[in-house]
Amino acid sequence: MSEYELRAARPEDIDAVLAFWAEAAEGTSISDDRAGVARLLERDPRALILAEREGAVLGTVIAGWDGWRCHLYRLAVHPAARRRGIGTALLDAAHARFAEAGGRRVDAMVLEHNELGQSAWKAAGYGREDQWRRWTRPLDVTARPAS
Repeated sequence: MSEYELRAARPEDIDAVLAFWAEAAEGTSISDDRAGVARLLERDPRALILAEREGAVLGTVIAGWDGWRCHLYRLAVHPAARRRGIGTALLDAAHARFAEAGGRRVDAMVLEHNELGQSAWKAAGYGREDQWRRWTRPLDVTARPAS
């Protein structure tokens, strides 16, 4: 039997995933809360892929597919479980999901100061695209458009 198994996250995994990200992921996201992860799972139940052993989360990746582009987020492996192929297995599962959907190219979000993450993405065959910049704006769901 494998040291871990890969599977899609379920709603009952949300608290464990959030605790895992707090320990193993680099930085936090505006969507790192119960409601944000629940919305992800409701909209796309296969997007959040977990690596787990005996109910403990060892790794995660969000393989987001919007019907046009393939996006990867929250690739993280528990510090005690790194260098065992878990990150590679998670990426292989994400790539398979994208290929099945008809995706053509994958992009990954990596924090500028996350040197460990940048090394991992480079080792996985990803390359930095300096000609692109990410522009963001938080949505204020309580604001109403002017009449």
